Amino acid sequence: MEIGIDSFASALYGNKEGLSSMDAMAQLLERIELADQVGLDVFGIGEHHKKEFLDSATAVILSAAAAKTKRIKLASAVTVLSAADPVRVYQSFATLDLISKGRAEIVVGRGSSIEAYPLFGFDLNDYDKLFAEKLDLLLKIRDNEFVTWSGKFRAPLQHLPVYPRAAQQKLPIWLGVGGTPESFARAGTLGLPLMVAIIGGQTQRFRPLIDLYREAGREAGFKPEELKVGLHSPGYVSNDNEQAESEYYPGYAELWTKLGRERGWPPVTREQFDHLIAPKGVLVVGGPERVAEKILRHGEALGGVDRFTFQMDNAGLSHAQLMKSIELIGTKVIPIVQKEMGA
Repeated sequence: MEIGIDSFASALYGNKEGLSSMDAMAQLLERIELADQVGLDVFGIGEHHKKEFLDSATAVILSAAAAKTKRIKLASAVTVLSAADPVRVYQSFATLDLISKGRAEIVVGRGSSIEAYPLFGFDLNDYDKLFAEKLDLLLKIRDNEFVTWSGKFRAPLQHLPVYPRAAQQKLPIWLGVGGTPESFARAGTLGLPLMVAIIGGQTQRFRPLIDLYREAGREAGFKPEELKVGLHSPGYVSNDNEQAESEYYPGYAELWTKLGRERGWPPVTREQFDHLIAPKGVLVVGGPERVAEKILRHGEALGGVDRFTFQMDNAGLSHAQLMKSIELIGTKVIPIVQKEMGA
């Protein structure tokens, strides 16, 4: 199992006085560099177009990280493909792949945050149609140097080349999904690796959807080993369980209570938090042993997971706390997981 981190390049983490965007970006790159040094497998950067995030140009951040790292895979998490031009998406990540010497990956999705649609002139009523059409074009570009294609939302391509080409013969493209059965089935039918974002409730409730993905892939003729599953969840590692909870809970409660005001959810309570950090709850928060055990349990509950990524920089944690957590993931959590899976 690969283990890594997804970041939204928050400009607000652990900072009440005001952190400059320049400093926040520099610290983010330090965290990616450390993740590479201590043995994490992948680091992903999301895409938002809001004041509190710095990740609107994902491939640019990852390219800067590529120059500072040697082995870690660098991915989007996710690229909002519905509001993007697939030609430019491929070109940006192919360039990243060349800079990183074959370490680039794309995770594409429709986006749970919708600010990109009006910003780039797209109609939310076309939410799924845009994605389906643009995914089709992106895959054709990935697999063919010269592309002939036509659709509804973009000008056609008539035997036109797209350059540069990625260093990897087949640039990895994952499909990022939430909880829509159609999205899981689509990923399976296309034989694309699946990245499941689970941010609330119990992780095991997604098992039927992952089974749907695997069945759709099998019916489409793909081998089980081609149908990879990734799991993205909020989490944090500290020296022990009590310390992790005390450091993580205040910022988590503040963030999700704020989101609740915007989206109609009730305020977060400590009781809810305790339910989410329980063995079957989604939050992967604790000391190294508890976190490793929970990652393994989630993988077993979902019928096997090929990748797990933490999302942890939006819970009011300081740069020092995030650096320490990354170090613990690399030096403590990953060895435990590897040992248990080997056994």
